[in-house]
Amino acid sequence: MKDDLAKAGPTTLGGVDRYDFEAVYGEHIGFAWRCLRALGVPAASLDDAAQEVFLTVHRRLSDFRGDSSLRTWIYGIVRNIAANHRRSQRRRGPHESLSFELEYTGPTPLEQLQIGETGALIERFAAGLSEEKRELFMLALIEDMSMPEVAQALALPLNTAYARLRQVRLELRRAMQAQRGVL
Repeated sequence: MKDDLAKAGPTTLGGVDRYDFEAVYGEHIGFAWRCLRALGVPAASLDDAAQEVFLTVHRRLSDFRGDSSLRTWIYGIVRNIAANHRRSQRRRGPHESLSFELEYTGPTPLEQLQIGETGALIERFAAGLSEEKRELFMLALIEDMSMPEVAQALALPLNTAYARLRQVRLELRRAMQAQRGVL
């Protein structure tokens, strides 16, 4: 039974499907946090934004009708919270962010360098995309959502989502080739 709850699936109570909040949180917190980061929420605000997302999920979980997947529904909440945080940040004005790197001891120094360069390339690439393409890139290629889920989350026709994905992949390939040319 515990494995069923860990999958965050609905349980039936009095003939009505109910979701276990703890299971939903456990399964989707990483997804929400990564999406918030990719949607431009500053690192210093990520924990607060994620908490805000799951306060909303907790409050509205009983209203979830299942018209979309639970992950798509949560992404809609994430998207709104991220927009609110970005708006709030613009009102407060620019700030200097504190940046720190966590030490990773697994790979060799050369492997660390390659991982860092790849990560930096992906971050630069994502930052250079339009908001529509960045969301599609993050959901389809980073979060590995199916294209029907991506299209539904972004309120796009499925063929438009596929066409934009092809464009994003082509742009990523060009960015990777340009990076190799620099090395």
